[in-house]
Amino acid sequence: MVVLSQPVALDNHISVIPTYKPVPVLTSHSIPVVDLTHPEAKTLIVKACEEFGFFKVVNHGVCPDLMTRLEQEAVGFFALPQSLKNQAGPPEPYGYGSKRIGPNGDVGWIEYILLNANPQLSSAKTSAVFSQSPLIFREAVEEYMKEVKEVSCKVLEMITEGLGIEPRDSLSKMVRDEKSDSCLRLNHYPTAEEEAEKMVKLGFGEHTDPQIISVLRSNNTSGLQICMKDGSWVAVPPDHSSFFINVGDALQVMTNGRFKSVKHKVLADTRKSRVSMIYFGGPTLSQKITPLPSLVPKQEDWLYKEFTWSQYKSSAYKSKLGDYRLGLFERQPLLTHRSNV
Repeated sequence: MVVLSQPVALDNHISVIPTYKPVPVLTSHSIPVVDLTHPEAKTLIVKACEEFGFFKVVNHGVCPDLMTRLEQEAVGFFALPQSLKNQAGPPEPYGYGSKRIGPNGDVGWIEYILLNANPQLSSAKTSAVFSQSPLIFREAVEEYMKEVKEVSCKVLEMITEGLGIEPRDSLSKMVRDEKSDSCLRLNHYPTAEEEAEKMVKLGFGEHTDPQIISVLRSNNTSGLQICMKDGSWVAVPPDHSSFFINVGDALQVMTNGRFKSVKHKVLADTRKSRVSMIYFGGPTLSQKITPLPSLVPKQEDWLYKEFTWSQYKSSAYKSKLGDYRLGLFERQPLLTHRSNV
């Protein structure tokens, strides 16, 4: 997870934000859609994780009114005067931030709120987020995180069933743990001014998500793109009624590379602002991240070194947004030497 070092008004230093030509929606690639009530959902999810690292879920069971209510509360916060929003920042790591993404020079046409999924771990910065409508906003956040946590756990349990892993909660128990390091991020991408030759601003640069799983919901504004195996970028059509699931770096390790953490980015729209709500399901800080024994019985077959979530989170924070963070944790193959004859 990357955070801002200090809040910056979006109309300052515009020149540092790169611009990109928009990528058309590629009809040759069909983004998987999984109905969570379908009897073969677990098989379809595993296939989607292997081929894309990304898929859309429908019939997820989360009330549309709840999603709309949280979006409205987020929009209300982002519409506040900058001076009021700054009272909730800079994030430490939770709270409000804008423009700067992480401590290493990455920037984007974005402002956001980052909140801990554990309401008991509140702080002055997160309390300031709710100060304008404390009861309504906080209740919407807590109810939404509770519901989306269940979606993430349901998907993870379908993954273990689809992979033939026992017990069924091998993955979901990491997210259900009361000390799990999960969080909710509310992103706002303001309308980007029209640029020369119809170039648009980069809202959030290409990256992978470090956690186990990410559950994304956005309004009906385009901008999200994912990277395919061949390196091409596919624009994802927005759908405010559905969730989009990302395989995270930790899940890539736990499946020993069978699932790939999908690289994705967001471009700011020139006509409409975009609001997205992402639940990041993570383990406890002390959780050891290794390939699952039922998938990789022999340790010599591991593609990755053992590490704790705390170690990986710290390493990810020190990296640039687009860095391949798992590279530091890959095991080097044993070299065999042949004597010259």
